[in-house]
Amino acid sequence: MLELQHLCFEVDGKKIVNDINLTIADDRFTVITGPNGGGKSTLARLIMGIEFPTSGKILFDGVDITNMRIDERAKLHIGYAFQQPPRFKGMSVQRLLTLANGHNMSKEECCEILSAVGLCANDYIDRDVDGFLSGGEVKRIEIASLLARDLKLSIFDEPEAGIDLWSFAKLVETFQRLQEERKQSIILISHQERIMQLADEIVIIENGSIKKKGSKDEILPSLMDEFDSCAYKK
Repeated sequence: MLELQHLCFEVDGKKIVNDINLTIADDRFTVITGPNGGGKSTLARLIMGIEFPTSGKILFDGVDITNMRIDERAKLHIGYAFQQPPRFKGMSVQRLLTLANGHNMSKEECCEILSAVGLCANDYIDRDVDGFLSGGEVKRIEIASLLARDLKLSIFDEPEAGIDLWSFAKLVETFQRLQEERKQSIILISHQERIMQLADEIVIIENGSIKKKGSKDEILPSLMDEFDSCAYKK
């Protein structure tokens, strides 16, 4: 279980995350949404340890991880997919997936994971994760690297950004399968209704604070009205 207690983060006196209290139970799919600049990505980085809070606590399975480094949190089986993934010149896709998994993965195992994120596996398995790949391709490979790990908590920051509609449909299928088959919690930042439809809980963050939270049946109807009025559109 993940628990955020009075979490705050500020830069130059400006509060980016402001007194957030949130509990995410085991095996739950939580979608965080809200206007751009509202603090969603910052909150995700605080959970992963990329940033550290100005005040407040982060507990994971009852352990205070507030001041733990990102590598220490990774050892607790927390994973993070960046909105703009890093590239690794000289590292093949298969090697990246094997490192993520921690064991030697066969070509067939790697291909299965790549197919799950909408990539034609044989076209990518031996390619380097470098500048010759598009942003959308690198995004899907990074998501595949999280699928290769045995995680308790996966955090995805707008995984749909920069990918085509067909690949987006494959990603929705992948997240649905994760929700149904794997015993892990998922936090996913998104504006997409199809992804929100998978959620156990939706959290709306605006101006660094939680504006509203609840089940998709409680949140989606009113949220879609706000989408129609462009309040939450990019």
